[in-house]
Amino acid sequence: MDETRTRSGTQVETTALGADEIILNMGPQHPSTHGVLRVKLKLDGERVAGSECIIGYLHRGVEKIAEHRSYQQFAPYVDRMDYVAAVSNGLGYCEAVEKLLGAEAPPRARVVRTILTELQRIASHLVWLGTHALDIGALTPLFYCFREREEILKIYEKYCGARLTTHAFRIGGLQYETYDGFEAEVERFCNDFSQRIDEYETLLTENRIWLGRTKGVGVLSAADAIALGVSGPVLRASGVKWDIRKAAPYAAYDQYKFEIPTGPNGDTYDRYMVRMEEMRQSRLICLQAIENIPSGPIMARIGKVLKPPPGEVYHAIEAPKGELGYYIVSDGTTQPYRVRVRPPSFVNLQAFDQMARGSLVADVVAIIGTIDIVLGEVDR
Repeated sequence: MDETRTRSGTQVETTALGADEIILNMGPQHPSTHGVLRVKLKLDGERVAGSECIIGYLHRGVEKIAEHRSYQQFAPYVDRMDYVAAVSNGLGYCEAVEKLLGAEAPPRARVVRTILTELQRIASHLVWLGTHALDIGALTPLFYCFREREEILKIYEKYCGARLTTHAFRIGGLQYETYDGFEAEVERFCNDFSQRIDEYETLLTENRIWLGRTKGVGVLSAADAIALGVSGPVLRASGVKWDIRKAAPYAAYDQYKFEIPTGPNGDTYDRYMVRMEEMRQSRLICLQAIENIPSGPIMARIGKVLKPPPGEVYHAIEAPKGELGYYIVSDGTTQPYRVRVRPPSFVNLQAFDQMARGSLVADVVAIIGTIDIVLGEVDR
């Protein structure tokens, strides 16, 4: 670089050829950067020549807190990481501790866990779809999506009294037995939801403005997706057919039939289509599950004071955003010696630079939205 000067508060670097490269900060105050993400862009005119995601504005030290809480006391903390999918966080943690204990939740608990987790997947994707469309400039889908999400939150509220940071599970099983009419309400929602997804697609799927803002934007090849370790819909939209519910079944997923949707191009549009189909598949899983919920206990026989034998365990589930893994080290006491969380938002975010290079500045917000990050689990 020959020189660096300031133009209206924006850093400008002059290259040897005389062209200007602008360093531009997006966020963390900008609402379309999803909360507290700061993105540092290097621009060549309107094109993105490079980027850097700067995080840490929401750090709460969840993993360190785990070392000073009992296994049961720490369970509600994980609900606050991906607060849009609290039930999924709880499932992954409870199953990790159960694996450490050598225990297994009863059949009834596993089926109810599956139903609640798939409803959570739908609710999470609805938040993503509504806010992603809003980021790009479409207002109506937000109202449509939150209308259906409200029905899911009502089911959670009746089950355990919470709507957002839903603490639904216990280590060894369920927090509560299902309420009267639970199966009927889940079935009613699933039957109505099929038509609602069609409404979303009528608004967006063939909309020429939507196509213009998403087709060919933020392309991520299958090779790059695998090399960067991304998972979930971002990985499957690049054509990689990988889903932990199929590859390493947990809860009661091995009992139900469902498809793994993939995309051909790995662009923003494919990630949209994959998530739309995932909601349809989650609906089908719920319908299969409520047909035959086993009777019996909802908690395994485990002690009130948990002291797993010394050892370590890693357990991963397919959360709405991708692979959510818990690594727990036990030293034989009532508190874990070490807890490490592998959140999908954190890992998937590193693909942003690869997806953004060569895109227009206007596409940056669409690319951030299509990754579907929640900063609560990025920073933890």
